[in-house]
Amino acid sequence: MQTKLTPEFSTLQAGREAETILRSCVHCGLCNATCPTYQILGDELDGPRGRIYLIKQMLEGGEVGRSTQQHLDRCLTCLNCETTCPSGVEYGKLVSIGRALVDQRVRRAWGERVHRWLLREGLTSALFAPLLKIAQLGRGLVPGRWRRYVPPRAGLPAAGARSAYPATADPRQAGPHVASNPAVGQHKAGWPAGHHQRKVLLLAGCVQPAMMPNINRATARVLDAAGIQCLLAEGAGCCGALREHLGDHAGGLVDARRNIDAWWPLVSAGSVEAIVMNASACGLAVKQYGEELNRDPAYSAKAVRISALARDLSELLPDLVPALKERLRPSATRRLTFHAPCTLQHGQRLRGTVDGQLALLGFDVQLAASDAHLCCGSAGAYSVLQPTLARRLRDNKVAQLLASQPECIVSANMGCIQHLQSATDVPVRHWVEVLDEAMVG
Repeated sequence: MQTKLTPEFSTLQAGREAETILRSCVHCGLCNATCPTYQILGDELDGPRGRIYLIKQMLEGGEVGRSTQQHLDRCLTCLNCETTCPSGVEYGKLVSIGRALVDQRVRRAWGERVHRWLLREGLTSALFAPLLKIAQLGRGLVPGRWRRYVPPRAGLPAAGARSAYPATADPRQAGPHVASNPAVGQHKAGWPAGHHQRKVLLLAGCVQPAMMPNINRATARVLDAAGIQCLLAEGAGCCGALREHLGDHAGGLVDARRNIDAWWPLVSAGSVEAIVMNASACGLAVKQYGEELNRDPAYSAKAVRISALARDLSELLPDLVPALKERLRPSATRRLTFHAPCTLQHGQRLRGTVDGQLALLGFDVQLAASDAHLCCGSAGAYSVLQPTLARRLRDNKVAQLLASQPECIVSANMGCIQHLQSATDVPVRHWVEVLDEAMVG
């Protein structure tokens, strides 16, 4: 694609990066065939090719207005188009640049700015956990529009689980604070007390510890059963993806630097073999630290090493299957349907790992009856900011997932789990929780 940037943009680093990406696009339109919003809306400007033209138009001096902003806002950033594109266009990076440049030129309405600020600051704040508890206690009084974002009180595994673990608002209270104190601290509330030679760092996350605390505990128990000890670094928190989704690129980098600082003592000492994320969105974000901080002289080398150590939990499964197979109760394996989050299958390009390895462990695992590659509509804060489109995508996805009549739907990202569960009575859980419950002792 030929481009001719205005002097304003040709002197900007972001403009030059966007131009390089634009020139790799051959405007074939294959991306539209797998774009969820284009399939629903049928508008060229709500597909990747149309959004690429809108960004190109802006960079070449064309008019930019609220309409441009809305079309870019409606993009899920699911990266399905990147999987489809034969030319390797880095659409995700391009749309991130485009959104930032448009937001500098088109001021959002006051209410929209407040809404986004509350999401950005509230979900990553230390106040989120106590506020969520209050909302859960008064869930019946929460307006219907917002009630689906307030899950019932979590903490206990489902009925039939191998053990009952008391709830904790933050699993860091149930595990070691290792960054400031390399000696392992006390273990409480379902966190395994085993010490192993193999050690990994686990990112607890920002929202997950309060909304779905059992995921982190189940992760620690499953890894413990395979001879791997989970450590939690004091000071590590949000991966930065949430701020990035909401247009706060600088804030996302602050989160990244804070996590690097928290992890670095153990990483530099060679004390851990990997940094593990059990939320695929976080895994993708941490794997991108090296690229995102490549111009920061104080952090670039550290960020590259951190990204090299980053692993989605599913990437450990092939190595764990032999040890875990000995611990499973045959009667506990279940009929599952797996929903692969976009951040797993399109962002990290990890396909077939979860469903394939669970099948080796004896589970009957199916994928969606069709369109398994399509987004469920969760997409970070998308389900809150674009509720109408998100619900249509969710309902389509749930119908396909239920076609195989599973006992449980499993996924690999908390956002997808919460979003899908709001549309079905069939349990939707993280795959590691189901695996944890199937183990003996």
